[in-house]
Amino acid sequence: MEQPRLITDSFPRRRRRRPGRAPGKGKPKVKDKDKDKDRGCLGAPPPPQAPPSPPDPALLEMLRRFDLAWEYGPCTGITRLQRWERAQALGLSPPGPVRDALLEHRDNPHVTYSLWHEYGL
Repeated sequence: MEQPRLITDSFPRRRRRRPGRAPGKGKPKVKDKDKDKDRGCLGAPPPPQAPPSPPDPALLEMLRRFDLAWEYGPCTGITRLQRWERAQALGLSPPGPVRDALLEHRDNPHVTYSLWHEYGL
């Protein structure tokens, strides 16, 4: 007995194009000699930087309370320092130690972003 045919059997198969590429344009070929040139004389790539360690729990608790205090406005979509500055501009008197901590730990994402940073808007 013959197997049932699928509707897709009557159409030719086409390869999918990757988004962002023009049709018929593939990746340019790189010769082995050119690969060595790309590495250049700069040496090995810099070692990966370790992520900053989380600050002390007392500081994180103070920042969490600042995030949950709705009198300073919503905290989603902006950094804590932007929220603090917005509250200051609106005359809401945000706590000064929060700003000091944010400026001191400016490069630490545990401090920079609010509780809700990892959640989509």
